[in-house]
Amino acid sequence: QVQLQESGGGSVQSGGSLKLSCTTPELTFDDYPMGWFRQAPGKKREGVGCISRLGGTPYYSDSVKGRFTISRDRAKNTLYLQMNSLKPEDTAMYYCTADRTFATVCGGTGAYWGQGTQVTSPH
Repeated sequence: QVQLQESGGGSVQSGGSLKLSCTTPELTFDDYPMGWFRQAPGKKREGVGCISRLGGTPYYSDSVKGRFTISRDRAKNTLYLQMNSLKPEDTAMYYCTADRTFATVCGGTGAYWGQGTQVTSPH
């Protein structure tokens, strides 16, 4: 079973930064739009952002726009999420996802997912 692998989570004070990574040897990421989702305890999963196969300007949710940046590195076959100005509201498990279409990735119905990496930003 194809499995994406997230890393880079941790605990950081409000206003701090973290950079998450997502990769797998099983897929060539150039073939797939990709995205990031998150889920906090007691809340439903929500989209963070998604990026096209060619890496054009990504879509971001309003809650993270201007603070988070999605990028991809072709040589390293890796997707990134740079998170700046972290807030307590950003505390959640973060997941990456991939699929053949931009719509399914951004809509949360992508075929491939990781196990998640925890991000915590206490008050």
